[in-house]
Amino acid sequence: MTQTIVAWIVKKIGVNTKKKAILSIIVSSTIVCGLLGTLAGGNAIIAPIIIPVVAAAGITPSTVGAVFQSAGETGLIWGPFTPPVVALVGVTGLSYWEMMKWAALPFGLIWLMVIYFTALKIQKNTEDWDKYEDIDVDKLAIFEPTPENKRTTLIFVIGFLAAIAYGIYAKQKTDYVPVVMLFMALLTGLSARLKLDETIEALVKGMGHMAGMFLLFILLDPLLGLIQIGGGFAALSQVLLGLLDKGGRVLLMLVGTFVGAFGVDGAAVAQIQITHELFAPAVKAMELPMEMWAIGLIAASRITTSVYPTANMVSQMGIARSKNLKAMLIGGWAVSLAALLYIIFWAFIGEKIFF
Repeated sequence: MTQTIVAWIVKKIGVNTKKKAILSIIVSSTIVCGLLGTLAGGNAIIAPIIIPVVAAAGITPSTVGAVFQSAGETGLIWGPFTPPVVALVGVTGLSYWEMMKWAALPFGLIWLMVIYFTALKIQKNTEDWDKYEDIDVDKLAIFEPTPENKRTTLIFVIGFLAAIAYGIYAKQKTDYVPVVMLFMALLTGLSARLKLDETIEALVKGMGHMAGMFLLFILLDPLLGLIQIGGGFAALSQVLLGLLDKGGRVLLMLVGTFVGAFGVDGAAVAQIQITHELFAPAVKAMELPMEMWAIGLIAASRITTSVYPTANMVSQMGIARSKNLKAMLIGGWAVSLAALLYIIFWAFIGEKIFF
């Protein structure tokens, strides 16, 4: 199914120049990672299809790795049922569309625009020595979806859009997400004419890959509870409130963003929860609108993995078959710096809009 989605994107854009090749990676990675809710999993699925296509256009592994990272991260803050989005709307109380309008959409668009131009620069600096040696572009065969592939993909897309539309119409909460996941798994299995036991086996296998993440989330709750009971968040909030007394809401938003982005490490959902718990009393006391605070939480979940050589960054290098860590850091720092500059701008503008 994902192979068919990528094939449609590639054919629609038409990969006959380096610029279009980079654009095809951005679109494919953003959409698939957003649909699947996983950075490594989404890009790992599209890599066997997209890499031969862009390699034929001369794109280097260094460029692919940098684009995979930023485009995939953007998909994770745009996909309506991805873990970071579910966590974000849960702690802020915003609807999905409010969160997109005020925070995720501008943040993501900035990342995609900046990584596009940064990728062109990385491509120019690496195309003389960094190539996909194991790909014979003369014998390149682009994946051709079968009628069954097209039918299954179309049914999946229609079902997914219907689930999103109903969730928005019925104002469903976060507990709606597991229902959607099970519904889409069964729908996809039926459309692919799989037996029920085969569908369940595939679903369980996919869930197994997330067992470690699930365990982390379970253990995170008592950890946060212990910190809360011990008065850690309350004490730190009092210190921050004292420091922020003169700076007001703008300084609170900026400090929260930078602490979340550079001071809290871990899984994206954990970062969102920890950063929010850390600053929640101050946010409430200063009446900082969630429309403004949401973008700080996004920064907390996304910038950390882009400015440090974290597991997310290294995994994207591996998927892209790149060995150029410098290119990954250049891409990550470029998009992060642009996003932080926008957040500083938004902190001042947002206060004028909401107050």
